[in-house]
Amino acid sequence: MRKLRIPLIVLLGILSFSACEKDDICIDADTPRLVIRFMDALDTTLSKDVQNLVVIGVGETGLRDTIPNLTLDSIVLPLRPGKSSTTFTFSRQTSITDINIDTLSFTYNPKEVFASRACGYVVRYDSLQAAVQQDDSLWLQRIAVDSSFIENTASTHVRIFH
Repeated sequence: MRKLRIPLIVLLGILSFSACEKDDICIDADTPRLVIRFMDALDTTLSKDVQNLVVIGVGETGLRDTIPNLTLDSIVLPLRPGKSSTTFTFSRQTSITDINIDTLSFTYNPKEVFASRACGYVVRYDSLQAAVQQDDSLWLQRIAVDSSFIENTASTHVRIFH
């Protein structure tokens, strides 16, 4: 009986540890955001900072401050995964009396993709299109969609020339 006790304990130990699963950790799967780069309208190969840029998201419950008053040459904006469009107002203040406000609407097809058990579902955006509604003064001159499929935030999706 004593000879069977040690192999029995070893066998129970092996069986108990073989039932354990490794931990699932979500590292890379995340819903991507829209990457916008501001470019010089005269020399389209150069990026150009926007002075005093304020970006505000327009939603059903009103306006939401997305990016405060900053000077940037590129921004990253969230898109609404449950909707097929997202609208932002881009404003640039060049002086105390001169505030230029343009409204950009992005339309897309959101698609849920199963990433992994740890991460669950993430949203990818397909068929991205951009449209601008300008106020009386023109500061956003042209919009170019570089990538109509958004699956990561590693590259530029939209270029805005000003």
